[in-house]
Amino acid sequence: MSKVSDFNEKLAAKITSGVATMWCAYIFAIIALVSLPSAIKSGSVLVIVAWIAQTFLQLVLLSIIMVGQNVGSKALEQKINETHEASLGEFELAKEARTFAQVELKELKEIAADIHRVIKDIEGKAK
Repeated sequence: MSKVSDFNEKLAAKITSGVATMWCAYIFAIIALVSLPSAIKSGSVLVIVAWIAQTFLQLVLLSIIMVGQNVGSKALEQKINETHEASLGEFELAKEARTFAQVELKELKEIAADIHRVIKDIEGKAK
């Protein structure tokens, strides 16, 4: 990546993290409220509706939506981490069970070999 791209990405990340705060939403609300008296004084329903839709909602909801997305992302990240930890725990249990099964299988093979020897000894003495 070029230095310009790195700079642009870092700047965008800084701006995004700043806009995605409730403090930014409060500042945007105050900025929007500055023009409210003019919108009301105009007496035009169209101007008032435009102020609500284009000025207030767009400015304030932008930050609030981004805050909500951050909260949702953090909750999802926590669930992913918990699932990962649980999966690692299950994997370790499976490894332990496999090791235990291998030990048991080895012991069973030894017991089977001993039984075969005893049977051969008995058959040899019976002849």
